[in-house]
Amino acid sequence: MKKGTEIVTFGCRLNAYESEVMRGHAEAAGLDGAIVFNTCAVTAEAERQARQAIRKARRENPQARIIVTGCAAQVNPDAFAEMTEVDLVIGNEEKLQAASWQPALALHTNERVRVNDIMSVTETAGHLVGGLEGRARAFVQVQNGCDHRCTFCIIPYGRGPSRSVPAGEVVNQVRTLVGNGYREVVLTGVDMTSYGGDLPGRPSLGNLARRILKLVPELERLRLSSIDSIEADDELMRLIAEEERLMPHLHLSLQSGDDMILKRMKRRHLREDSIRFCEDVRKARPDIIFGADFIAGFPTETDEMFENTMRLVDECGLTWLHVFPFSPRPGTPAAKMPQVSREMGKARAERLRMKGAERVRAHLESGLGATRPVLMETPTLGRTHQFTPVRVTEAATAGEILPLRLAAHDGQSFEGLRAA
Repeated sequence: MKKGTEIVTFGCRLNAYESEVMRGHAEAAGLDGAIVFNTCAVTAEAERQARQAIRKARRENPQARIIVTGCAAQVNPDAFAEMTEVDLVIGNEEKLQAASWQPALALHTNERVRVNDIMSVTETAGHLVGGLEGRARAFVQVQNGCDHRCTFCIIPYGRGPSRSVPAGEVVNQVRTLVGNGYREVVLTGVDMTSYGGDLPGRPSLGNLARRILKLVPELERLRLSSIDSIEADDELMRLIAEEERLMPHLHLSLQSGDDMILKRMKRRHLREDSIRFCEDVRKARPDIIFGADFIAGFPTETDEMFENTMRLVDECGLTWLHVFPFSPRPGTPAAKMPQVSREMGKARAERLRMKGAERVRAHLESGLGATRPVLMETPTLGRTHQFTPVRVTEAATAGEILPLRLAAHDGQSFEGLRAA
C-alpha cells in the first residue's frame, strides 16, 4: 500500500474539493496507513459503487485502516459500519475538522461511528486548498448544504442546511490560488445560487462574483459550477453580460422539461422559466454555452412527459447534458410514488444522452476553424472558455492558456493546432 493517506472520491466537485481538505489535514497530522472513501449519495448506484470499491480495497490492502465519509456515510452510517471491511465512519462535518485526522483518532480508536446531526450545523468555514491534485483549475467552496426539499433528493440530509462562506474568506482564497499559479478558479457549492442568504446583508452570488473579479484583478478566468436558474440574481445577470473574465458556460439544475413532473419533484421552476432564462442569458452573452442535469424515468413520467424534456433540450439550446436514470432513495417522497420501470428509465436516459451527443456534435461543428484560448489541463488536453475539450498532439504545459485553432473534431472534443 502507498505511504500516507489514500483518498478515493465519488460524486461532485464539492466532494473533490473536500477530499483535498482532508488530504491536507491528514498530511499535516502525519497520518499513515489509511484509505479514505469520500462517498456520494445522489443515487443508489453511487452508493453501490462505493461499497464495491471498499471491498476491493480491503482485499488488496488487508492491513490498511479503511475510513468512510461523505454524503452516503452521513445519511446511512450504520450500514457502512456494519461492513466488516470498514474500520471507521465519520460524518460530513467531522471530515473537515483537522482533529479527525490525528492518528490517535483516525487509526487508534474503538469508536466505529463519529457522525453528528448535520442539521445542527449553522456555519461553513473557508478551507484553503492550494489547488486540486492534477488539475489546472482550482475549486473554491463558497456554500454548503441545501434548504430545499426536492422529492427525489437525499442530499440535504447528507449536507445539512444552506450556509455560506463569508465573501472576504472567499476572496482571500482566490487571491492565494492565483498567487500559486492558477489561472482559472471555479466557485462551487451544493445550492450555490442560495449563496449569502445566511450572511449579514444577504449578499448574492452575483455580488460575490463581482467582488472576486474586482478585488483579484489578476484572476484570468472565473467559472461557476452548477446553478439553479430560478435563483439567479440580477447582479449575476449583469455580470454575465459585462464581464469577459466570467466564463460563458453555465450548468443548470433543470431535472425535467415537463411541468407536472417538475411539480412532483417539488422544483421551483416550470419549463417556460427555463426557456426564458436561457433566452435572456443568451441575449446578454451570445457565446454562452449551457449544460444541464436531467432525471429520466421519474415516478409517474409518461411518454408524453418525457418528450417534453426531449424538446426542452432544443428549446433551451442546451449542449452538455448530465443524465441520470431515476434511482429511488429510501427516505425520500419520490421513493413512495408510483414507479416507472427501471428498464424504461434506462431507455429514456439513453435517448436523452443520444440527444446530448447530437447537441455536442452541432456545437463542435459550429466552432470549426475558430481560434480560441484554451486552458491546458494536461500536456495533451485543455478546455475552451465554453468548457469544450480540446486535444493536442504537440505537448503543452498544464496550466498554460494557448491560442489554438479548432481544426477538427471527433464528435466529443476538438483537435487543436497552435495558432500561427
